[in-house]
Amino acid sequence: MNEVIDSLIDNLTFVFERLDPFGILDVLLVTAIFFVILRWLRDTQALVLLRGVLLVIALISLLTSLEVLPAFSWLMRTTLPALLLVIPVIFAPEIRRALERLGRAGAILDSGRVATSTEIQDTITAVVGATARLSDRRHGALIVLQRADNLEEYVQTGIKMDSEVTPELLLQIFYPNTPLHDGAVIIIGSKLVSASSVLPLSASGVLSKSPDRAMGLRHRAALGISEVSDAVAIVVSEETGSISVVNAGRMIRRLDAERLENILRALYRPSQPVRGITGFFKKLYSGGSGSPREEV
Repeated sequence: MNEVIDSLIDNLTFVFERLDPFGILDVLLVTAIFFVILRWLRDTQALVLLRGVLLVIALISLLTSLEVLPAFSWLMRTTLPALLLVIPVIFAPEIRRALERLGRAGAILDSGRVATSTEIQDTITAVVGATARLSDRRHGALIVLQRADNLEEYVQTGIKMDSEVTPELLLQIFYPNTPLHDGAVIIIGSKLVSASSVLPLSASGVLSKSPDRAMGLRHRAALGISEVSDAVAIVVSEETGSISVVNAGRMIRRLDAERLENILRALYRPSQPVRGITGFFKKLYSGGSGSPREEV
């Protein structure tokens, strides 16, 4: 045991004695990469797997560096390439989500413009008014507002409407047991383009950690669409009438009509586009949407 400890101390001493400015920069770059990966995987089931993988890799690296275990070192060196091939299979959904976010952030030369027309503001007023009335009546609802990312593939899964957005229309769609009340309404600009649309369910562990059992498929779908796009989703709980808004994988719950309207107008507020590398990292940090991430 003393030999193992002495060998470990010698290895650490060897590393620290040879640190130079480039070595420090190398360590900082590796740290930054791990920070970004862990941030992308935060609140997902894959984070637990990643912790286990990192722990196993650290133990294997430590044990294979010891000369007192030659057979084990040979076994690990032989099987490690095969283990590396398994990682993309395990983390396939998370890798896809990270690449989608990187792709949205990578549009450095775009205008960074978010729709801010009078029509959008009128749409927000109509949505807020309908949401408040749906909440009072405890009628479940899921409303998605498209922003920069195209939602056409999800529009195709529902019933096309192409109607003006009015509170009365939304109230009729989400009236219990009507043909269109299941699924999501998707709004583009001032048009309600589809109803009863099917959205991807969130793979994150945010809802599983919540003690509130009133958060069901609508909330998972709202989180899911916010994880794959920059859309804003509004959820009305059928059980409690509670209003939630979701953007960039973050959910703000227990809202009233006034606060909901303030949040929506803030998300659609005109902003000066930031280009170049600064804009890239700003969008990458915010999930590719260009808007700040709101915590629950």
